[in-house]
Amino acid sequence: MTNAEITGDMAAGMPYRGSEKETLRASLDRHRDAVLWKLEGLDDEQLRRPMTPSGTSLLVLVKHLASVEYGWFAETFGGEVEEFWFDPYKEEDMRADQGETTAQIVEFYGRARASSDAVITRVPLEGLGRPSWRDHEVSLRWVLVHMIEETARHAGHMDVVRELIDGATGDHPGG
Repeated sequence: MTNAEITGDMAAGMPYRGSEKETLRASLDRHRDAVLWKLEGLDDEQLRRPMTPSGTSLLVLVKHLASVEYGWFAETFGGEVEEFWFDPYKEEDMRADQGETTAQIVEFYGRARASSDAVITRVPLEGLGRPSWRDHEVSLRWVLVHMIEETARHAGHMDVVRELIDGATGDHPGG
């Protein structure tokens, strides 16, 4: 085994010696990918099945994360935001019952990621934006850290929900 293999410097997609922005973006992407992996191999009923008293399901968490990405990145920094078919301020992003399909929600998450990625590429870490629901500005650096936390938190919820459904665990295939 080489030193690079021991230290993990050869891991695909991880900029172990990258810039701060590259490192933050890679961390966010790792958790985003885990979110999508949690959906693999399950049917629509399993993805929608509420597994907690509050109604948490895998699909609901994906819908929520998509709306949150649009808010923190696109809305805050003047990026492209699509019109939602639900009201996240009424916690409708925490339900998957407005007639939406699984494909619609997964594609919504993909569009939210793409919109967020455009903001991350365009705005410097020190760049400031103001979310409409806050009375102060935030830096892109702060939003990246916040969204890493938010996505990792919900990916952890998804790990528990997925384990309750079919016993699968981990944050990536084979994990």
